[in-house]
Parts: sequence; C-alpha cells; structure tokens
Amino acid sequence: MKILPTVLFVLITIMLLIPNSASAQTPLPKISVSVEEANTPQEVAQSIQIVILLTILALAPSILIMVTSFSRITIVFHFLRSALSTQTVPSNQILVSLALFLTFFIMRPVFDEINTNAIQPYLNAAISQQVAVQETVKPIKTFMLKHVGEKELELFVNISGATKPQTPDELKLSTIIPAFIISEIKIAFQIGFLIYLPMLLIDLIIASILLSMGMMMLPPVMISMPFKLLLFVLVDGWYLIVESLVKGFL
Repeated sequence: MKILPTVLFVLITIMLLIPNSASAQTPLPKISVSVEEANTPQEVAQSIQIVILLTILALAPSILIMVTSFSRITIVFHFLRSALSTQTVPSNQILVSLALFLTFFIMRPVFDEINTNAIQPYLNAAISQQVAVQETVKPIKTFMLKHVGEKELELFVNISGATKPQTPDELKLSTIIPAFIISEIKIAFQIGFLIYLPMLLIDLIIASILLSMGMMMLPPVMISMPFKLLLFVLVDGWYLIVESLVKGFL
C-alpha cells in the first residue's frame, strides 16, 4: 500500500504539467472542506485548482494507461483471449487486474525513484515544490523515452511545429505521451499477430478436416478450441507471455 501515495502524486503532477511541461511552475493545490465566498483572485484560483484535482482523480485510470506499461499488457491479453476463442474466459476483471499488478511490478523502480528523490524530500521540507515536480517528471520521461519509437516521437515533434529539441530533456510531456501511447499500441499489435499465427494454423487445419469429412455445418471453432487450449497449456503460454511482456520493459 506504500506505493499508492506515490502513484497519486505522480498522476497529479503529470496532469498539472501536461499543458506546460517546460515551466514546471504550477503549484499543487491544497484541499479544504469549507465553502465560502471568494473575495480575492487567489481564492478563486485555489477553487479552480480543487476542481482540477477532483477531475484528475476521476481520470486517474486513463492517466495510468498513458504513462505506464498498462496499455500494452492489456491489449496483448485481449488478443490472446480472442486467439484462443474462449470469449469471456478469463473475464475482463481478471485480465485487467493481472495487467494492473504487472504494471505496478514493472513500474516499481520508477515509483521508488520518485518516492526517494521527490516525495520524501518534499515532505521533509528538504526541497521546494518546483524541484519535487521536476524530480517526479524526470524518471517518468526517462521510462517513456526508453520505450517510445523514434518515428512516433518525430511525428508529434513535427506536428507541434516546435523547434526540434537537441536533448531529450527539452521534450515536453504533451509530445512524449501520445508518441509513447502509439508506440505501445503498435508493439502490442505486433505481439498479438505472433500470438494469432499458431492459433490460426490450428483453425485452418480443423476447418480443412471438417470440410473433407463433409461436416460443413459444424463450426470449426467448437473443435479447434480444445486443441488451442491444449497447445497453450503444453507450452506454458501464460508463463511465456508474461515473461516476454515484463522483460520487454526491463
């Protein structure tokens, strides 16, 4: 449970920095439970910050998908279930939960670095808020830049019309995040294609056998699914897929 405050701090920081990640000047709001009339512009600004914070909390799952390995893992798991023709087995809750715990496992070094270099020093008043925000964004940008495709990153740099950055530190989160998401989706589709190939071969073999026997009214999926499950169990499919997904981020 110690990782949850770190994750929440990261989500809030990212959403506050996406509009202008270069400056890192946006203060983190303080929540109060009183409802009073605002008499100064500062009080109005604080109220707006609270509304933004509540919106961030509502969008927390989407933020988690944007900057972590969650999207790739989830897409691969759904490709696997479709390739096995098991329809709703495993259920969406199981697949999402497994993807979530794998995401925490993969992102644990990033969260630990944020907790060590940003959250704990900030809570101990050893660094300022601006430095804490910068130290929070740094490992996240490093993680995304490690796995983002150059082609996708170049696409959003060109679309933004900004000057081509000379170093990765000059890239904004608003440019890195969409490029990272597209890269993750592309890699997930590539893995899904490799998963589908042996299953498709089984479907073709079963369909050819049924056609040669004149059993054209029998759906090939009903016959091929047990063979798919047998092949998947014999090769220890869950072990291989989880191993490849986790090692792909290390």
